[in-house]
Amino acid sequence: MPYTVPQAPSTVDAAIWPSIATVPSSLKARVAGRAADAIFKAAVRRLPLEVRYPDGTVLGKAATPGRTYPVMIMNRPAAFAARLGDGGLIGLGESYMAGDWDADDLTAVMGVFAARVGSLVPEPLQKLRALYLPRQPRKERNTEQNTRSNISRHYDLSNELFATFLDETMTYSSALFLESGEALTGVAWDGFAAAQQAKIDRLLDKAGVGAGTRVLEIGTGWGELALRAAQRGATVYSVTLSSEQQELARRRVAEAGYADAVTIELKDYRAVEGEYDAVVSVEMIEAVGYEYWATYFQTIERVLAPGGKVAIQAITIAHDRLLATRSSYTWVHKYIFPGGVIPSVRAIEDITEKQTGLRVRERLAMGEHYAQTLRLWEERFMARAEEVRGLGFDEIFQRMWLFYLCYCRAGFETGYLDVQQIVLDRPVAG
Repeated sequence: MPYTVPQAPSTVDAAIWPSIATVPSSLKARVAGRAADAIFKAAVRRLPLEVRYPDGTVLGKAATPGRTYPVMIMNRPAAFAARLGDGGLIGLGESYMAGDWDADDLTAVMGVFAARVGSLVPEPLQKLRALYLPRQPRKERNTEQNTRSNISRHYDLSNELFATFLDETMTYSSALFLESGEALTGVAWDGFAAAQQAKIDRLLDKAGVGAGTRVLEIGTGWGELALRAAQRGATVYSVTLSSEQQELARRRVAEAGYADAVTIELKDYRAVEGEYDAVVSVEMIEAVGYEYWATYFQTIERVLAPGGKVAIQAITIAHDRLLATRSSYTWVHKYIFPGGVIPSVRAIEDITEKQTGLRVRERLAMGEHYAQTLRLWEERFMARAEEVRGLGFDEIFQRMWLFYLCYCRAGFETGYLDVQQIVLDRPVAG
């Protein structure tokens, strides 16, 4: 590891981290904990993973000459089992945050689980998951009343926090590197900003953005796409629900001299009016919510001028996994992206074909690029741990954020997740 992982403090502030400060001890947690422990140990025995317990017990695959496996270190096995039993995969993340377990390579450990996520729990028990696993809170459904709060909980954490690990473009989505294959795994920080701009430029090219183009951007980020569109001579109307992002994006636009060409408003995408030659949206559909994907695309169709094009970048998941998990409440929902659901390509194609006049014309899959994007963010974030702590984000937060970055990276490295640039338009009549 190119960094040292902060250890969870012995005393946790229950006002900030209520689920971390106390190990579940209800009857349900005790009973489910014993079952979860048995299921976990049975699964581990057949996984390419080494799990080390404090008493010296080692489960899984032991290292052999010339062959090693990711190592999961159990610090507090009983607490791990109780959290896993009480919250399923939410408990897996919470137990890491609490320091109940550690890993020599967290991404590799999570990759072992991600590659086999559909078979870790015996099939008969999978059918019972809805009976005991938590459900998404109604207050986190992405209605127009709730969405602002959902977005704020992540994107309004602190512009300074995001600046600790993003490159100078302040772009918080997958880059598109020049490298491919084995060379891609060695991409370095000094080419990161250019790779982020290459991703943006490809989207703008596919949407036909040039001088005089009227562009709608759904999801401003911190303004880099709007800036690059304005540099082409386009006029940009960009909407966000993050006040922190709006403030910094407006400042960046003004400092670059494009305030007359770019408008950034705090507005739900459903409230957008007007007509636009191009609509672009980068990794925003994941925050829309399963029930509102049709509304998202219908809104885009409503404001798209005749002959206009749409270019979106979307994290995607296999369709069978979408169907299995779309109503689940996960660790990512609880701690990172409340209300989010990752779509499948099939869901996007079905919804646009059946409920809009838009049609998917082109796709570029680039999941391996996201894995390296996340690696660079992870290394940068951990290298600046002291700065993060100085901003008021404690060791529990840092372990949470590391788990998030590694959890996602493992998803892309194993192919459980992908990211696509998708081009759509409306067929010309006749």
